[in-house]
Amino acid sequence: MQIQTHIITTIPVFEVDEPLGNLVKFFMENTYSHIAIVDGKKFLGVFNENDLEHFDVDKKIEDFKYNLESFFVREETSWFDVLETFARNEANLVPVISEGNDVLGYYDITDIVSVFIDMPFFTEPGGILVVAKEQRDYSFSEVVQIVESNNSKFIGGFISQIRDGVVQITIKISGTSMNEVLHTFRRYNYTILFGNVEDQFIDDLKQRSDYLDKYLNV
Repeated sequence: MQIQTHIITTIPVFEVDEPLGNLVKFFMENTYSHIAIVDGKKFLGVFNENDLEHFDVDKKIEDFKYNLESFFVREETSWFDVLETFARNEANLVPVISEGNDVLGYYDITDIVSVFIDMPFFTEPGGILVVAKEQRDYSFSEVVQIVESNNSKFIGGFISQIRDGVVQITIKISGTSMNEVLHTFRRYNYTILFGNVEDQFIDDLKQRSDYLDKYLNV
């Protein structure tokens, strides 16, 4: 998936010898979290809006250049790595840097997310499942095999969480064998955390529980 067409070239960069007050004005007029700082048009780093409250605005940017953060992406960086850069740095604006260290522009988180949600994972009809298993026993190829062995189509999936040695996988599938898929995941020792499809296993348990309650109350 190509995202280079979403590079924004209308957002400014700031030279390191400019007054810090210029940054104050920029952040007051915009909702961006970071902005690129350059020295002779060469990228030095990004200034975090949250740092402004700690600095004397009467000074120049260069007086605080050692406080600059160093994250950026390249023009060829994949959309997934761009999203990761946003997340890791809690940013809503990320500079795009050339091999020659020039600032080509920026990615805005809103634009990248809009591209992300236009993917077939979100647009194709199907059911969402979240399953979990011990990380040491987990295999993505096994997840796909479970889905496809039950005459269902694997639309997409990703690891949505890893915690305490347990990995959670969010998947989207289509087909008419949803309950068979769920049953097979359980047989392979996966825990079903969420499913927006009818789960006959849960329904059966509920019916048996209701029957047992009625029996005990006779």
